[in-house]
Amino acid sequence: MQFQPMDSRSYFMLPQAPEDAGYYVYGRLKGIPSKGASQYAYPSLMTAILRVEREWSHIDDRKFGIGDISLAGGIDHPDHGSHESGLDVDLRPIRKDGQHKPVSWHDNEYDFEATAKLIELFHAYANVKVLYFNDARIPFVVRWPHHDDHFHVTVWG
Repeated sequence: MQFQPMDSRSYFMLPQAPEDAGYYVYGRLKGIPSKGASQYAYPSLMTAILRVEREWSHIDDRKFGIGDISLAGGIDHPDHGSHESGLDVDLRPIRKDGQHKPVSWHDNEYDFEATAKLIELFHAYANVKVLYFNDARIPFVVRWPHHDDHFHVTVWG
């Protein structure tokens, strides 16, 4: 009996709707909701995500959004130049209103302080190789095209 989907690499899919979790999932694959199809994580990334989620849930009632990680088996991702290894994850910045919708770092609903704290937690609990996000006021981020409405974390394997 398999409880959590696992791919050919023995990577598990991120739990999609755990009760009382500090995160929510989002994503589309070829224009349709992905329902976790793009959320298979390398073990160290899965551990980091779940650790950050626990820490986050103790300091903020809002949930953070987790998007694409990798497709089952590490096949080429049609929406990314990366996201095959299970070591990359896209996350949404935090909104002031807590809604589970996209927000750009220059929107009024963008919560700079909360997003900076979330990024700080990833640096504290994940072995971060690079973090792309276009709000240069936040330490440790690297500006990268098309990273206004999400940040991309790559961890070392």
